[in-house]
Amino acid sequence: MAGVQVLAQLRAALPAGAVVTDPAAVLARSSDAAGAAAPGVALALVLPSTTAQVSAIARIAHAHGVPLVPQGALSGLAGGANAVDGAILVSLEAMAAIVRIDAVDQVAVVQPGVVTDDLARAVAERGLFYPPDPASSSRCTIGGNIATNAGGMRCVKYGVTRDFVRSLEVVLADGQIVRTRPPTVKAVGGLDLTGLVVGSEGTLAIVTEATLALLPAPGPTQGVCATFATVAGALAAANAIMAGPHRPSTLELLDSVVLAAISAYDPTSTLPAGAHALLLVLTDAREGGSADVAAYARAAHERAALTVDLATEPDRLDALLAARRAFQPAMQALRGASLNEDVAVPRSRLPELIERLAALAAGSGVTVGTGGHIGDGNVHPVIAFDPADPAQVAAAQRVHRQILDLAAELGGTVTGEHGIGVEKLVALDAELGPTVRDLQRRIKQAFDPTAILNPGKKL
Repeated sequence: MAGVQVLAQLRAALPAGAVVTDPAAVLARSSDAAGAAAPGVALALVLPSTTAQVSAIARIAHAHGVPLVPQGALSGLAGGANAVDGAILVSLEAMAAIVRIDAVDQVAVVQPGVVTDDLARAVAERGLFYPPDPASSSRCTIGGNIATNAGGMRCVKYGVTRDFVRSLEVVLADGQIVRTRPPTVKAVGGLDLTGLVVGSEGTLAIVTEATLALLPAPGPTQGVCATFATVAGALAAANAIMAGPHRPSTLELLDSVVLAAISAYDPTSTLPAGAHALLLVLTDAREGGSADVAAYARAAHERAALTVDLATEPDRLDALLAARRAFQPAMQALRGASLNEDVAVPRSRLPELIERLAALAAGSGVTVGTGGHIGDGNVHPVIAFDPADPAQVAAAQRVHRQILDLAAELGGTVTGEHGIGVEKLVALDAELGPTVRDLQRRIKQAFDPTAILNPGKKL
């Protein structure tokens, strides 16, 4: 009966067609790209187009104790946007306006449904630059990036989404609309609510507008693609580059499993064959780019690279970056399903991490390919398995838990950028400990005392 009343109030508060109850349509919005955790059965899908409409949805949900699950493009890889039983799925994709680009203050004001690449292109037309670039940047949204504190290939130089979020307009659990701080460069007049909301995976508030910091346009991208006989050799070259004065804007590793998977997934990728590891090192320096590239090539040669190819032409660079972005779908295509790990450790522990990942994969019954952002110690071991084979499903889950435990053992984290969602909740005690977890739950209670915002996720 409560569900009927909630739906009636939602339909009265929202425009025609903004409340969707068709089971097939709701089911289609019930899972993100992780695909491993079964979603709950949602009550409805709502499609707000304004902050006022989001506020009305929250007020209704709060009055009835109905869960709200904020959603973007569903490109997440941890189950953070999955439906929970009886929830209202709040799709923010229709809120996709770039409200303002200010070249003087170097900010962009955007709604949460703006696609990351669309923002990057729009600011580039004004001679500006938005650095965060998740692998799914062609489809992921700014709201989703804020929810997970998304990273990407340029993190090694520029940092993650949080580093570019100046201020947020958010709707609280009871429907109140607040701004987390002024949009000024400096503002220390209160606790950092902006930083708390970024990465909270929709558990503290619903983001309806973001003021994002921008930078001047960088120089032309150029760099080196090097292959190695061993992953250890590639790591040695990467460490030498990071220790030197020529800071890369991108420093990526792909192992032999991933290289083979990408070549099978996209035969046009033209990745070098016969290597056990590939290192992609790029610079976007406005000055001194040629010296950067020479230093990267030298570091690779000195660590016994098999091949060292300069990547300076736009077509070649586009092909290499497209191949890197195909990493996750290529691994998923190997056997039909994948678990997408996102561990980060201190760079000094990367050799041990990679070695022990290989040992976990050996004889496990599943395939594990590793790549990622080794410049900041964040790698993505992807477990490929057949979802129709119960033995492989069980093996994948076992290796998944072993990888999470390994990250904690090596002094790292179970998620550098994908988030906790539902898939990594089991690992939080080992990483955070009971006191910190309790503190975080109390913060959640202050924001959301009735626990309706994305329950069962993140915390």
